[in-house]
Amino acid sequence: QFLRVTKQYLPHVARLCLISTFLEDGIRMWLQWSEQRDYIDGTWNCGYFLASIFVFINLLGQLSGCILVLSRNFVQYACFGLFGIIALQTIAYSILWDLKFLMRNLALGGGLLLLLAESRSEGKSMFAGVPTMRESSPKQYMQLGGRVLLVLMFMTLLHFDMNFFSILQNIVGTALIILVAIGFKTKLAALTLVIWLFGINIYFNAFWTVPAYKPMHDFLKYDFFQTMSVIGGLLLVVALGPGGVSMDEKKKEW
Repeated sequence: QFLRVTKQYLPHVARLCLISTFLEDGIRMWLQWSEQRDYIDGTWNCGYFLASIFVFINLLGQLSGCILVLSRNFVQYACFGLFGIIALQTIAYSILWDLKFLMRNLALGGGLLLLLAESRSEGKSMFAGVPTMRESSPKQYMQLGGRVLLVLMFMTLLHFDMNFFSILQNIVGTALIILVAIGFKTKLAALTLVIWLFGINIYFNAFWTVPAYKPMHDFLKYDFFQTMSVIGGLLLVVALGPGGVSMDEKKKEW
């Protein structure tokens, strides 16, 4: 019933959520140009010129990529550009050595992979009137990779406390991410994860309650929009389904 009511709007909402972290970060690069440049220069001792080039690439790459995605023009090129931004930031901000942030960046990459799969048209048959073999389409493998990478976000939310609520949350959360990864009851599991993750995001990353001059404000804001991007990826799963490499698809053959 939810899909029936929202099917016209859900992909648009999913894309907006998915690119929200890039949009926010691009605007932050503009508003905090000198702070970002000084941070890169202080970390890598690369000089003001190269540090400024880094900030400019991030600003231009992210904002232009968001515009292309929202306008549905050259989406594949926009996705590749945003993949490059993720890789560049992973190295520049030393995220590679921080497991939590690395897993979240990989989850963000999974969302982009789903967006790339959505924008990719099915390959045309070599022979007129003969359908393309379903198994040969790269789209379904992009959807599989995107689903698997998306669930990495939830692995960073698991708590190993011994209280009842944490244990219950871990069990339910683990079951849901396994269902999404293998593609079983995928739309229902993904929608449940969207609701759960949105609630956690509003509760734990409420950056609007922290004064703007405090460093925690920027940290929570970054975390909030990155989580919204993963929610966008999950909404694409809800809207488009798990793809050909999934148990839901195999059930149709059984």
